[in-house]
Amino acid sequence: MTAASATKELADAGAFGVITAPATVRFERLLPGPVERVWGYLTEPDKIGKWLAAGSINGEVGGTIELTWNHAQLSRHVEPTPERFKKYQGAVTTWRITRFEPPRAMRVLWDEGGNTESDVTFELIPRDKKVLLIVTHARIPNREAMLDIASGWHTHLAILGDNAEGQEPRPYWSTWSTVREEYAKQLAQSPAQH
Repeated sequence: MTAASATKELADAGAFGVITAPATVRFERLLPGPVERVWGYLTEPDKIGKWLAAGSINGEVGGTIELTWNHAQLSRHVEPTPERFKKYQGAVTTWRITRFEPPRAMRVLWDEGGNTESDVTFELIPRDKKVLLIVTHARIPNREAMLDIASGWHTHLAILGDNAEGQEPRPYWSTWSTVREEYAKQLAQSPAQH
């Protein structure tokens, strides 16, 4: 599947994030259950590494998730990292867990530098044999960050969906670039932008 066809498929499914406030974007994905399986993709290091970043987790309030970012390793379709992101390859981020309610909810915070702290909440709601995953990223500092963050979550969640469905994960960077163009169009029309 090409990034363009993947984008069309995602758009047709209504999978684009919704800007719910000037600094907040929310995503919903319906994934194969049960809820404990999807919770594993958020909390088990071997599963987190398949769709987000390699990491370790101390799963409790006050605990941390340490992630090492290398987007090109999320798919066997290796693509070159765009020049402006090369400095982040191998970067380590530590998320602080402020809410931990297995297997239903988790909230994490991390320092983005410059007095900016990101705030992401993951919620899981069983729906028959599927699970609705809701990801809400708040405190996004500006429009450019909104574009990058929305495109990033969209792409990571698409790769999570591929893994959960037992499909070959799509390449990160070409998917990210394509959906970023779509988010740029949406942000240009959104009254809730910065």
